[in-house]
Amino acid sequence: MGHIEATRELSARPDALWATVCDLPNWDKWFTVHDKWLEQPPETLTQGATLTAKIVMLGMANKIEWTIKSVDAPRSLVLSGTGMAGVKAEFAFTIEPAGSGAKFTVTGDFDGALIKGALGKAVEKDGAKQLDRTLKQLDALASASA
Repeated sequence: MGHIEATRELSARPDALWATVCDLPNWDKWFTVHDKWLEQPPETLTQGATLTAKIVMLGMANKIEWTIKSVDAPRSLVLSGTGMAGVKAEFAFTIEPAGSGAKFTVTGDFDGALIKGALGKAVEKDGAKQLDRTLKQLDALASASA
């Protein structure tokens, strides 16, 4: 199983971050793993809702069927999904107030026959780089919309 995680103090306010995370049509502007929605996403995030997306890691695309595992507005969102070749993934986003901004944590776990050994380590390395870009882009987008 592969695991990636990043926590940063962001300048955007918690409510602006939550609004950006909930704005599914704009995920491609901040969440670097997400390429595009393959089906129209729901307008609101509710537990059990499904989302079909194209994600890209290590330059390889995979179609993933996400299910919203939990929503605790405006604090956390957890998605779990299954992609091609039996790849399983779970992402969690957590927002906590911190000073004039917020502490944002994103974690990702990956499992499947393809995510073993050297390839699993490569996915983790690529994922860590993507999370760094994700948090920068999320902060900029949420700060601009506030």
